[in-house]
Amino acid sequence: MTDERTFASSSLPRHLMRGAVGFGALIGSVLLIPVAGLGSLLLAPVGLLALRGCPACWAIGLIQTISMGRLRRSCVDGRCELTTADRPRAHQHEDGRHSESVGA
Repeated sequence: MTDERTFASSSLPRHLMRGAVGFGALIGSVLLIPVAGLGSLLLAPVGLLALRGCPACWAIGLIQTISMGRLRRSCVDGRCELTTADRPRAHQHEDGRHSESVGA
């Protein structure tokens, strides 16, 4: 079952790009008023569309995107618990070097 309350993007670069476009358009819509007149406010809906309507939700989504795959939430009998996901253990070579296992 998918969680309907997620604001995360499929990747961090995608989420950051949405934020740059969204906040850039919102800020530009106000700062360009002296140059372009009230027509610059047409950038505001573009910014809100990129942020999916809510700058605070974008910030929450950034945190969710960063923690994706690192935190696990499990709910049993109405009680939910947040735990860290198992991380691959570092493997120590005979010469003292470390390497991490990388999953597909």
